[in-house]
Parts: sequence; C-alpha cells; structure tokens
Amino acid sequence: MFQSDAALDLAAFNRLFGEYQQRFIRFAVSYIADPVVAEDIVMESFVAAWGRRDMLSVGSFPPYALTIIKNKCLNHLRAQDVRTRAAENIHSHGARMLRTRIATLQACDPEELFSEEARRLVDRTLDALPERTREIFVRSRFRGQSYKEIAAEMGTTVKSVEFEVSKAMKLLRVALKDYLAFFIFWFYIN
Repeated sequence: MFQSDAALDLAAFNRLFGEYQQRFIRFAVSYIADPVVAEDIVMESFVAAWGRRDMLSVGSFPPYALTIIKNKCLNHLRAQDVRTRAAENIHSHGARMLRTRIATLQACDPEELFSEEARRLVDRTLDALPERTREIFVRSRFRGQSYKEIAAEMGTTVKSVEFEVSKAMKLLRVALKDYLAFFIFWFYIN
C-alpha cells in the first residue's frame, strides 16, 4: 500500500491512477449519465491534479482529484441546465409564434381582403376614366339602367353607350387582371 504522506512522484501517481480511475469514472457517471463525458472529466481532473503535484502527497491526492471531478461535473451539469432552459425558451417562443400565425391565418378572410383591394382598384380605375365614360358605366353597372335608358337620358345613341361601357370594361379587366382567377373561383363556389 501507499504511505499517505509520501511525495507524489510519477510512480505513485500511476499507482493512484490505476486504483482510482474506474471509481472516479463511476462517481462521475452517476451524475453526468454519459460515460464518455464522465471519463473525459476524470482524465482532465487527473491531469489538473498532476499539475499541482508539488502541493500534494499520496494521501491528499485522491480527495483533491475527487474535488476537481465534483466541480467539473457541477460545471457540466450547470452548462447542460442552461442549454436545456435556452432550448425550452426557444421552443416556447416558437410555439407562441406558431399559435399567433395560426390565429392570424384563421382570422384572415380572403374574400374581405380581395374585395377591399378590388374595390380600391375599381375606384381608382373609374376615377381615371373620362367623365362621360365614368357616368355611363356607373349608370349601367351600378344603377342597373339599360343602354337605351342611358342613351335617352344623356342624349346619345345606344351604340355610343355600348362603346363607352366596353371601353370602361377593358380598363377594369386590365386593372383587375390579378383578381380574375379569384373572382371566377369565388363566383363558382357561391
């Protein structure tokens, strides 16, 4: 056996290493639960203790090495705890963002979005029309007047009314080209 107050030389260190290595690894594994990490911690601890050999004796080496192992295990577990909490926070944040996106998408009414945008485009297009063309189109499409009624009230021909409505419709088709597929789909399902 060893003399506990004997100086720690390389031969004594090697004997202590052989005697305590597996015990210390089992100790570290009981907390770390990863044998590879536990073995690394024990090896690093032995190296650190060897670096302080001038202060240690054969008897003081095992408790000193075990103290280093304990502290390295604590550091590892604290770092693991920080990573776990950070991952949980990220997951929690991601879950909140997902719930927000789901709620926003559920509240989204495509009909309302498209109809509002389409109405703005129609208004802009009608505002850009010449006064006479706009008046004829509004009477025909929004007031439900026939071409004959419009022609009589405005003192023009039915052909002229047809031409003005056709001109307005062409401009509206261009302005609403991105919404035509939606309107076709919407009218088909309704």
